[in-house]
Amino acid sequence: MSQPIYSSGDRVAGQPGQPIGTGSTFAPGAHAAAVLAPAPALSAAEFDALEAAFGATLNQGCHGLCFSPYLDGQGPGAQVDEAQIRARMRIIQTSTRWVRSFSCTDGNELIPRIAHECGLKTLVGAWLGTDRAINEREIEGVIAVARAGHADIVAVGNEVMLREDLTEDELIGYLQRVKDALPGVKVGYVDAYYLFEKHPRITAVCDVLLTNCYPFWEGCPLDQAIAYMQSMVQRTQAVAGGKPVIISETGWPDKGSAFHGAVPSQVGAMRYFVETNAWAQRDGIDVFYFAAFDEAWKVGAEGDVGAYWGLWDKDGTPKYLRSESP
Repeated sequence: MSQPIYSSGDRVAGQPGQPIGTGSTFAPGAHAAAVLAPAPALSAAEFDALEAAFGATLNQGCHGLCFSPYLDGQGPGAQVDEAQIRARMRIIQTSTRWVRSFSCTDGNELIPRIAHECGLKTLVGAWLGTDRAINEREIEGVIAVARAGHADIVAVGNEVMLREDLTEDELIGYLQRVKDALPGVKVGYVDAYYLFEKHPRITAVCDVLLTNCYPFWEGCPLDQAIAYMQSMVQRTQAVAGGKPVIISETGWPDKGSAFHGAVPSQVGAMRYFVETNAWAQRDGIDVFYFAAFDEAWKVGAEGDVGAYWGLWDKDGTPKYLRSESP
């Protein structure tokens, strides 16, 4: 995320041991013992093969990347300028076809135009929270960006229902306002997959459902993560009424503390990226991978693991390709 969100515990849709996924045999927390029994280390040959697969996947280009332009020492509320956005965009532009941005204030409103100039499509977010004045600036900003022709899809709010920052009626009001202002532009809302089940009125007003799917934050061991993510998507599709369903975030950290059976690791992050993209391409699922870059500021929101979700580190150096230079 590019704004403060919640603690890691808020990520979990149910209590440990309570199954969440429809058709899934996985129960969050049921594999907590995996924390004490890390996966066997790969042989040199196995690691080389994984690295080659990761490099091929990245070089082929994924559907989308979640993009934040913050440099080390910056975070939400910092003013970002065009030069740093362009520098970050140049790093990723050959590795993705879409960019997802999270805000339309404090310079973030420049991201969509720059992405388009780099030949990328855009999922443009308006960040909504408890501050109504900031919300107004975000709504005005995203409408302006889209009217300028730089938003291919608009996301009004990110996990607002999860955080309980707004009422359902307030969020629907913002969604409808943006839809009315932008005829012909697809408008949706981003939240954890199960909240589209809980809020059918919000689901109904969206043109597209933007679902965040994090097996990691539900304590799922890596070996079951892709199957579990598939069940998350299936649950969203089941209530979508035929509307497009896009994974707006998913990823796996390479460092930090384990969460029940989900263990951060370099190998895990590489495998999850490769396997997610292979499944998405095979089944025709659009995925925005989280995230392009490590973001040190997120430690305060998510604990130590928050800083290590990127495919590139906080300085823009590739984390998983030994032979590639920044």
